[in-house]
Amino acid sequence: MATVFLNDTFLPAEQAKVSVYDRGFLFGDGVYEVIPVYGRQPFRLNAHLSRLQSSLDGIHLTNPFDDERWTQLITQLIEQNDSDNQAVYLQVTRGVAPREHVFPEGGKPTVFMMSNPLNSVPESYKEQGIKAITVDDIRWQRCDIKAIALLPNTMMRQQAHEKGAGEAILIRDGVMTEGSASNSYAVFDGVIYTAAKDNTVLPGITRDFVLELAAKANIPYKEESVTADRLTQADEIWISSSTRELLPVTTLDDKPVGHGIPGPLWQKLDALYQRDKLEANQ
Repeated sequence: MATVFLNDTFLPAEQAKVSVYDRGFLFGDGVYEVIPVYGRQPFRLNAHLSRLQSSLDGIHLTNPFDDERWTQLITQLIEQNDSDNQAVYLQVTRGVAPREHVFPEGGKPTVFMMSNPLNSVPESYKEQGIKAITVDDIRWQRCDIKAIALLPNTMMRQQAHEKGAGEAILIRDGVMTEGSASNSYAVFDGVIYTAAKDNTVLPGITRDFVLELAAKANIPYKEESVTADRLTQADEIWISSSTRELLPVTTLDDKPVGHGIPGPLWQKLDALYQRDKLEANQ
């Protein structure tokens, strides 16, 4: 039986209850993080907690814990669940209050954490790559906040699923931003391109790790926009996320990317990723 954390208490998942008046339920008024855990060690926890703080600042919600307390609670949650490799999900909402758009004064945030087994990416994804489609980016203007209100993302991911694709790559104002649940990359002539950090993309922890690996391997990269038209000419396209790590896209909108197989730069970066991820916990 899985153990979760809810408002200062560890308890069996089946016993966890949240009020119907919680603003997370009524308004999607909250933020979240997903932290991969390898060998019972959280991956880049400091960076995840820093991003959590940034998201909380973005919605003007006081952090209920300092980093030391978060670390203690996350460590306890990992210890109380079975898998060595886990995906820890944590969520902070503005808490319980009468339904009113204006923020309540003096409210207590709702804090929830759970852990699920972190399953390995299927080998077929790495051997063959995945399919993706391009869709219009219909999200709000603060995509740098990791908000729990993910209806646009789920709609776009569902659109990809219905077309037999594993991800939707989002296009806003004619340029690639990111995936519906990932950061995205394009490779041209040995150079990696990914969108710059601004309000249109999530500042991915995995993305930062990928770019650090590229720098160490002397692989050039640029944080700048790629137009939708140019994307169709990419030698390689990738996505990355906490739970799917780094994956090659080999078919985009039913057309092959490059030679239609995982490319050499992805193979090199993925090998570095697998080698270094266990040591990249800070």
